[in-house]
Amino acid sequence: MSVRISGVTLPNKRIEVALTYVFGIGRNTSNEILARLKINKDKRANDLTETEVTKLREAIDKFPTEGNLRRAISMDIKRLMDIGCYKGYRHKRRLPVRGQRTKTNARTRKGKATPIANKKK
Repeated sequence: MSVRISGVTLPNKRIEVALTYVFGIGRNTSNEILARLKINKDKRANDLTETEVTKLREAIDKFPTEGNLRRAISMDIKRLMDIGCYKGYRHKRRLPVRGQRTKTNARTRKGKATPIANKKK
């Protein structure tokens, strides 16, 4: 039986790892939830009983996950851009936000460099 939590079908891996497929739940949060519910973290996702699955759903609903979390993050970035702070300015210009150098590197954020014709003389 495949387990669906927060609109995500969990893979048949150890439940500790399978929970991390839900956006907003990492390894630490996953371990915290499983410890609180006293579910063995070595158990496979498909081997969970129906009561364990409902307990997991209720526990995960207390955390911001998936769509709600994505919406909150994008609204936070939009707020920074609207107030015109430095971080908002960096987001707006698609530059690194956290103080990284941009003279070299930063290709992930800036994109591929385009060559300029007849630059070398």
